[in-house]
Amino acid sequence: MKADLTSADLTEIRQSALGAADPLGVAAELADAVDAGKLADTEDAGYAFALAAEIAESRGKLDAAQRYADRAVEAFGERDDNQAAGARALRARVLFRLDREDEAMAVLEPLRPLLTTYPDAASYVSAALAAGGRNRVAEQWLSEAVNEALAERGATAEPASAEDAGQLFFLLQQRHRVRHALGLQHDHHDNLADRLETRLANEAARAAGRPGEDLLFWPEAELGKLLAQWPGLAETYGADWDEHRAHLERELVRLAAAGRAGLTVLPATVAGLTGFAGADGDPASPQSRSGYAGRLATGADQIPWPPERNGACWCGSGLKYKKCCLPRSRA
Repeated sequence: MKADLTSADLTEIRQSALGAADPLGVAAELADAVDAGKLADTEDAGYAFALAAEIAESRGKLDAAQRYADRAVEAFGERDDNQAAGARALRARVLFRLDREDEAMAVLEPLRPLLTTYPDAASYVSAALAAGGRNRVAEQWLSEAVNEALAERGATAEPASAEDAGQLFFLLQQRHRVRHALGLQHDHHDNLADRLETRLANEAARAAGRPGEDLLFWPEAELGKLLAQWPGLAETYGADWDEHRAHLERELVRLAAAGRAGLTVLPATVAGLTGFAGADGDPASPQSRSGYAGRLATGADQIPWPPERNGACWCGSGLKYKKCCLPRSRA
């Protein structure tokens, strides 16, 4: 391992160490580098020890992981930032895996106020609680943090984007994932998380010139199945088939006005979506829907848009386009 390791070097090691022939040797070398003064910036000592702890934990060497995590927390000292919070949560996670639950909770409790401050704190803390089989506690803490963040916003309108939501977005995301792991029904916070994730996924898709999941077209029977299983998706696709077709027509018109050419409608099925998500995935998540749309966009069943005014409407109603979905863009 080279002398004078920088923060960038440590990040590169983090990305490659778990695939190394001797990852535990890498962990030991990181600790030795700190002790030998081989860091370009001594402030990175906590980061190096935390990385060593992660490597040891991944190989089931929990005693070594605990020693490295303890040294990481000690190195960070009174620092109050994302990295320091992550090291403390990592230490709690290792303690849970050593069946030292009371000690783990004592480490995590002081991190609760940071949930509304640091973007990664929600994932750090919830991962530690999950390791201890305490997803219910994670859901409670995250719900309280979401309510606090919403109260701080006051009576403002719903966030228009993930960027506008700020820390609230990260809290909603993590809470949504914890609730999915618990098998809980969607509530209004879950629906808000879905809407913000949908907007973020669509913005990324548009920037890359790919279709977002808002171009998924659910035939009438399929829309009924979709909303029966995931009622919260009415916020994205419409509460009924008329509203769904109007939403899709307006989005297609908007994309055409923005210069997009070669637009197509992507006929979707509930079976196709759940098959794409797989046994461990969440079919209702924006990531699953966007990925499913991407797969459909490479297939042969796309419906070109727009049809001729006097041609059959793209929705399959049997009516002429001018008498069916064309007017919906103006509704």
